Amino acid sequence: LSELEALMERMKRLQEDKEDEEASQEEMATRFEKEKKESLLVISGGICALPDPFSFDDEIVSTDVSRYIEDPGFGYKDFARRGEDHLPTFRAQDYTWENHGFSLVNRLYSDIGHLLDEKFRMVYNLTYNTMATHEDVDTTMLRRALFNYVHCMYGIRYDDYDYGEVNQLLERSLKVYIKTVTCYPERTTKRMYDSYWRQFKHSEKVHVNLLLMEARMQAELLYALRAITRHLT
Repeated sequence: LSELEALMERMKRLQEDKEDEEASQEEMATRFEKEKKESLLVISGGICALPDPFSFDDEIVSTDVSRYIEDPGFGYKDFARRGEDHLPTFRAQDYTWENHGFSLVNRLYSDIGHLLDEKFRMVYNLTYNTMATHEDVDTTMLRRALFNYVHCMYGIRYDDYDYGEVNQLLERSLKVYIKTVTCYPERTTKRMYDSYWRQFKHSEKVHVNLLLMEARMQAELLYALRAITRHLT
């Protein structure tokens, strides 16, 4: 099977399995923990053979990027320390954008919550209902996997989501691309962009970028707004 046909077959099989039998909460929690730990090993250009989540710490920011920042050492840091057995988890149902973050940010800055929410929803729901040459395809499962994988990298877990879908739908090269674009955008290369979903249209892959950036923004907002809520209470 081609890459595209294999992906569509996995989507179909996952949907059938979901209709036949749902995974238990314990199984879904285990799958999340596994995906979260593995995401720490994903680095730009490949997947580490050994747990080394700080493999970028000593790299120097390129000249083109450093001109825009005052602190050359500023950048993404993995949310867990190297070798840590119990990685922190942000349980989404305890603090969600819809039920908590949205109302707080509106209190802090009038109407900004509505603008952010509209932006999140528009990008998340954007679809041509196509996958390369295939039309009338429901891409909801794929879009949710992309969005939730970004949140997983930030330690955010949704109890109602089976993270086994992430492992089935997002192949290695795509996970490398997601980690790079989301955490180290200045290191993104055309080679990485070309390495995944080779049969897809550019417009579809651009949508992936939009989805990744909005997922990252929402994850960062959730952490910041939760901290503000705790301070206020």
